[in-house]
Amino acid sequence: MEKSAETSLCICPKFEKAFMILGKKWSGLIIEVLLTGDRRFKEIAAEIPDVSDRVLVERLKELEEKGIVIRTERTEGLVKVMYGLSQKGKDLEVVMKEIQNWSDKWITVET
Repeated sequence: MEKSAETSLCICPKFEKAFMILGKKWSGLIIEVLLTGDRRFKEIAAEIPDVSDRVLVERLKELEEKGIVIRTERTEGLVKVMYGLSQKGKDLEVVMKEIQNWSDKWITVET
């Protein structure tokens, strides 16, 4: 079935951009971990054991640049870098719950 110019679907550029951010490997899992609270780098890495440190650094920087993740340095005693979600990131909680609901219904985990 051929699509004519009149019937072709135009995907919203904002929707497309959102999927480019959230669809990047590991980004969704990082957000899911941070929805439970601020974490240190090693704590995030421990909760997502298959991600390499290099890729985790890249994804955290990308999410920070997009305003989804906030990186803060706490200087009481030893310097401690923490990662958390901005309000923009926290607003993804509803989306993440809906993805979980969908995956519970439709996705099987093969072992």
